[in-house]
Amino acid sequence: MKIGFIGLGNVGAKLAGTLIRNGIPTFLHDLEPSTAIELIKMGGIWRVSPADITVDSDVIITCLPSPSVTASVIEGENGILKTATKKKIWIEMSTTESSEVERLATLLQKKGMFSADCPVSGGCHRAETGNISIFAGCDRTVFKKIKAILCILGKKVLHTGPLGSASTLKVMTNFLATTHLVACCEALVTMKAAKLDLSTVFEAIKISSGNSFVHETESQVILNGSRDINFTLDLVLKDISLFQEIAKKNKIPLEISPLLNKIIANAIDQLGPRANSPSIISLLEQHSGLKILAPGFPEEIKDYEPESPGYEVKPNFAKNQEY
Repeated sequence: MKIGFIGLGNVGAKLAGTLIRNGIPTFLHDLEPSTAIELIKMGGIWRVSPADITVDSDVIITCLPSPSVTASVIEGENGILKTATKKKIWIEMSTTESSEVERLATLLQKKGMFSADCPVSGGCHRAETGNISIFAGCDRTVFKKIKAILCILGKKVLHTGPLGSASTLKVMTNFLATTHLVACCEALVTMKAAKLDLSTVFEAIKISSGNSFVHETESQVILNGSRDINFTLDLVLKDISLFQEIAKKNKIPLEISPLLNKIIANAIDQLGPRANSPSIISLLEQHSGLKILAPGFPEEIKDYEPESPGYEVKPNFAKNQEY
């Protein structure tokens, strides 16, 4: 199976690299050709447009920063639609709106293509090693066609249901992750003000019921001072705004989500849209006059878990049956 990969940003380049490293013929495209240089050295093959990618590929993956960019890649002058043919499959790995995935999938279906939304979760460090988690929203028949590729790209693969379901779940998980980040920032600053050793605070949270994946990763780069997690505030706001829209559409009167959107929007106003998300703690540092730093923490997060074949994670209702 030949794969086309469009979008070689922080996550996309690492996912494409996993395909190439595992011997999958992979065609590459991005608006910035320089993003493909290292991947081409690994064996990736450059193509000048999404239309050219589609000609050469059985499966076309997009991993892009916004729904509007994905739409242009598919519907643009030299987009996927131009050369779409029967039985090819589009996999959307961006974090996006379920309604937009469904709209674009309808256009591709008219050309005989199948579609799946397969966003990833777990951070750039896990995308790089093939150990990231993947949600897959699509018909079960389509899932069976793409399962082998998803199990190369990631370690834990969950078929979430019909097209669009994975995108809905992904923005929910990003809402939770952002909530955890802000809570960790407030906890660390408060403990520093209480004159507790921050290395001890980190371990206390890690072994407690207050622990989270975000704490185990992002709190480390906060304490190091790099605040580098390869995920920027503008992308955070996009994702949590999508979650808020889902709640609004379904008339759920949330309290944390609107406040969280205000907190991130304020951080963008003060730090800029391209600031890394953990840098939000600097606002509390400025207000308190405290420095949230501790020795011995890494500048960036690495995944030291060995790469191994991925597998499907099944929900309880499906564990003892094929569905």
